[in-house]
Amino acid sequence: MPELPEVEITCRGIAPAITKRKVTGVVVRNPRLRWPIPRRLPALIAGKTIRSVQRRAKYLLLEAAGGWLILHLGMSGSLRIVKSDEPAGVHDHIDLQFGSHALRLRDPRRFGAVLWHAGTNVLSHPLLAHLGVEPLETAFSGNVLYAAARNRRSSVKQLLMDHTVVVGVGNIYANESLFRAGIRPATQAGRVSAARYDRLATEVRATLEAALKAGGSSLRDFVHSDGSSGYFQQQYFVYGRTGEPCRVCGGPIRVSRMGQRSTFHCPTCQR
Repeated sequence: MPELPEVEITCRGIAPAITKRKVTGVVVRNPRLRWPIPRRLPALIAGKTIRSVQRRAKYLLLEAAGGWLILHLGMSGSLRIVKSDEPAGVHDHIDLQFGSHALRLRDPRRFGAVLWHAGTNVLSHPLLAHLGVEPLETAFSGNVLYAAARNRRSSVKQLLMDHTVVVGVGNIYANESLFRAGIRPATQAGRVSAARYDRLATEVRATLEAALKAGGSSLRDFVHSDGSSGYFQQQYFVYGRTGEPCRVCGGPIRVSRMGQRSTFHCPTCQR
C-alpha cells in the first residue's frame, strides 16, 4: 500500500493544481469505499475553494471553508489530475472538478476513504487524534522509539509500524530501515539499546528521504498525480528479494511472516 513517501509525493503533486481553486463540481460514481462517502459531500464542498493541501501520516487533508476533506489511498488507491471530460474507468470512484480539470480517485480494492470533517481542527478527528510523530520532523528521534519500546515484548519491526508511535512507516520502509540499521526485524523491541534506536531513527529518515528523491515505490497500482511512476523499488536492499544475494554481504535474503506481513532480512548483516 502507499506509505509516507508515496502519500507525500501525491500531496506535492496535486497541491499546485487545486490550491486556491474553487470546486466546481463533485462526481461520486461509487460511494462504497472503506467507509461510505458522505451523501452530502457534493453539497458540502461544491463551490468552496481549497485553501491548502496537507499530509498527516498517510492521510491527505484538503482545507476548505467550514471543514476539511480527509483522503486515504487505502491499499491500492491513487489520485490523479485529469481533464474533467476524460472518461472514467471502472475503478475511478470520485472526481473533484476544478473547471477544465479534476482530481480523480482510483481505488481498485476500495480500501481508501473520502471523509468530511466539519470545523477548523482536523487533527481532532478520530482517525488523526492518536497518531504518533512524523518521522521526517525534528520531534522524531531514537529516544522516541526507545521510550515506546520499554517493556514491550513485540518485535522492533512491529514497533516501527505502530502508527501511535511513529506514522507512515509501513511494511516496505520498515524492512528497508531495519536492514540499513543492521537490526533483525524479529528482535524484541524492549531489548534494543538506546544507541541502536538512535541509529534506527537515523536510517528511517534516510530511507524515507531516499524514497522521496526516487519518486516513491511504484508497486501494483501506485502512480504519481501525473500518471508517472516512482523507482525506489530498484534500490531495495531486502524487500521482495527472497533468495537473492544481499547487496552488502552476498548472502541470501530470507523471508518470514510477522504480524500477517512478509518480513525480509539478511541473517548476516542484521543481528
